[in-house]
Amino acid sequence: MVPYKYVQWDPERHGAKTTTFEQLFDLFQQLLQYTAGDANEALNWLTQLDERYSLTDSEMGIGDFIEELKARGYLRENDGSIEITAKTERSLRARSLEEVFRQLRKGGTGRHPTPFEGKGDERLPETRPWKFGDDPHLLNITDTLSNSYRRGGLDDWSLEEEDYVLHETDHQSNQSTVLMIDLSHSMILYGEDRITPARKTAMALSELILRRYAKDTLDIVAFGDDAWEVSIKDLPYLQVGPYHTNTRAGLQRAREILRRRKNRNKQIFMITDGKPSCHFDQGRLYKNVFGLDRKIVNKVLDEAVICRREGITITTFMIARDPYLQGFVRQLTEANHGRAYYADLNNLGEFLFEDYVRNRRKRLH
Repeated sequence: MVPYKYVQWDPERHGAKTTTFEQLFDLFQQLLQYTAGDANEALNWLTQLDERYSLTDSEMGIGDFIEELKARGYLRENDGSIEITAKTERSLRARSLEEVFRQLRKGGTGRHPTPFEGKGDERLPETRPWKFGDDPHLLNITDTLSNSYRRGGLDDWSLEEEDYVLHETDHQSNQSTVLMIDLSHSMILYGEDRITPARKTAMALSELILRRYAKDTLDIVAFGDDAWEVSIKDLPYLQVGPYHTNTRAGLQRAREILRRRKNRNKQIFMITDGKPSCHFDQGRLYKNVFGLDRKIVNKVLDEAVICRREGITITTFMIARDPYLQGFVRQLTEANHGRAYYADLNNLGEFLFEDYVRNRRKRLH
């Protein structure tokens, strides 16, 4: 018998020791999320935190940390100012993805199932009898041997065609998604920061698709007074502006993008905290921030119906409890036959990811 010796846990000896640089870099990335990628502001905050909580040590001060960031390719100087690099942008997306995955109740395999059984890509727990031409890699060995023992027993054991059992499989499909992010001024009103969770969720979703769903496409549309496309590399820098909420323009832009993608599976994810409050009428911006203006709302509902006819599902993630917003989203969801969630800022990413993974389906017409 091998003797065991139990000792008290010592993180210095038995744990993975985190260096000062790693600790500072982790905090620096958190701060970048709140400063919309502004490295100078994030470093200023980090310096203040160091002065208050003594984050650095004799081996690495804030100045040393900055030089190390430059040496490792995370920072660069541009006209006397410090900026983050593409490497940092990728790191922020990866970090956002990891944060969301920590919140998810269940892990996924990284592929999206469709509700059609047969010769597919993903093995299921359900089984079926073997047929000529089936893939032997799908063989359920346990059930196959059980059938053999049941038929002949241990004394006369053999394998016959009728004993073989295979796993069922699911087909896999690719999908095109447009993520709409509300950048209206209300996203930072009343002392509540709503844009940071939205920005982090967008970065996490983009990283998820880049890593796990290579055949999927993701496009980002920001909307305020108007709507415009945002590249994935620019996600860390998204900021709100003095905008109203032109939901119609956002849906129009998203629909145009999905039409170009020419994919059967199409969907729109919309993160918003307010009702539509403006739209363009004969080239002029019509605005009304009071209540639900039918002139504005009806145009948005028209877009929702067009999306439905074009096979585009709209999923709305509401990050506010405004009764006007709830009333509008109810109408939008009914018009599009889509989905809607009341998402807390702390679990926005969890809601969005679970919906993305669970509800991606292949449609047959």
